[in-house]
Amino acid sequence: MNNPVSIEYPGAEYDAQWKAALEPTDYTNPTPKSRYHLAVIGAGPAGLISSIGAAGLGANVALIERHRMGGDCLNVGCVPSKCLLAYSAEHPGDFDGAFEHLRRVRASIAPHDSVDRYTEAGADVFLGDASFAADGSLRVGDTVINARRYAICTGAAAAVPPIPGLREARPLTNESIFELRARPARLAVLGGGPIGCELAQAFARLGVEVHLFEMADQVLALEPAAASIAVAEALTASGVTLHLGAGVQSVERAAEDGPVVVDNGETRIEADEVLVALGRRPNTDGLNLDAVGVKLSDRGLIEVDAKLRTANAKIYAAGDCAAQLQFTHHADAQARALIQNTLFAPTAKVDALVVPHSTYTSPEVSGVGQTPAQLDAAGVAFDTYRVRFDELDRGKAESDDVGFAEVWTASGTDKILGAVIVGHDAGEQLSPICLLMSNGLGLAAAGKTIFAYPTRSEYLKRLADAYNRTRFTPLAQSLAARWFRWRA
Repeated sequence: MNNPVSIEYPGAEYDAQWKAALEPTDYTNPTPKSRYHLAVIGAGPAGLISSIGAAGLGANVALIERHRMGGDCLNVGCVPSKCLLAYSAEHPGDFDGAFEHLRRVRASIAPHDSVDRYTEAGADVFLGDASFAADGSLRVGDTVINARRYAICTGAAAAVPPIPGLREARPLTNESIFELRARPARLAVLGGGPIGCELAQAFARLGVEVHLFEMADQVLALEPAAASIAVAEALTASGVTLHLGAGVQSVERAAEDGPVVVDNGETRIEADEVLVALGRRPNTDGLNLDAVGVKLSDRGLIEVDAKLRTANAKIYAAGDCAAQLQFTHHADAQARALIQNTLFAPTAKVDALVVPHSTYTSPEVSGVGQTPAQLDAAGVAFDTYRVRFDELDRGKAESDDVGFAEVWTASGTDKILGAVIVGHDAGEQLSPICLLMSNGLGLAAAGKTIFAYPTRSEYLKRLADAYNRTRFTPLAQSLAARWFRWRA
């Protein structure tokens, strides 16, 4: 399955390997079985895990993908963006090297999500557009696929909002920015969420003049203010110019190859390219969901219950096409529940999952659960425990002058309601908090754990100690004083 390639840009040979694995041009769809246990539409994280997991259990599985195996995460999301961030931190200014690196890494991972791997695992892979028929079957071109259960795992795509002139300006999105073959001198980024912040920092490090526009008064608007401030300062230090507190009113590209003008009512900036990072829309077009009674929410998400069932008892949905929290690890967790519910007794629920999130700027920001703003809005009383990484011996040794961890517990208890970590490897540092929350353990449980010294993970011991000190009430102090007098 090798596609010919001419070396025209850095990493072109890796792109050829990547595409050959995930969208082979010489592949022929199999003859379908008379009936499958499960037919999965979409070969992103949710679809891949659902299909290979079901096939591994011995089920007959059909997997349909209309574009490229692997979904956004491998192809145009997590993997390439983290490659740019990592490479640009070590090799500032090396644009060609950074893009060659991402193409090499992406190609090295592609076999894991390839057509070959899934066919060898026992799934029948069909490449083409899927659409439901009125009789409840699924059509891929002229091929009819019948199944006991169907799973829609079609993911989501970048949304391009109706800003005057934006669509006509041919903006980049996460689906196209990683295909750049030459460094733009100037880049305008619309949106200060995780995608916008990550790519703004990476491109600034690679020698691009970057302007980031965000309607809110802070980047990462859903994060606590201290986390937002830390990232904003880091972006500015990396060379990103921030335009906060005013939404973009218009975008204009006067000539075919001319500059783009971005106007937010206060500032007009010229750029060579504009990147849209202003949200995502579910991929449901063309599925003919009305024919099988599958309903969509006002946001366009497929409506599912806690067991991932749609309004049609035979059809389930998982991943970004159906979830408010659109993360690869969330799709993974949903897929595991989907396997249980479609092949066996439908007992697995996904409405109480503890789902963390991370933004991989430098410093990283990772959070889980509810934020103080959300708790305040819900009228929930809570206590705050905080430690700075520069208070830890490891932090002092490595000059951690930015990072911190903050945990919020139900008032008067150690029940963890939420947490945020800012700093080096924040996503890794958050993992033990997720483990505590997932298993119903409170902050005090961390006080019983021995953490290696000197590590950043000692922050959790510090937080647990802070909570335990609150339990030493005046009454407890009085009783302790009496005890020591008696034992004198």
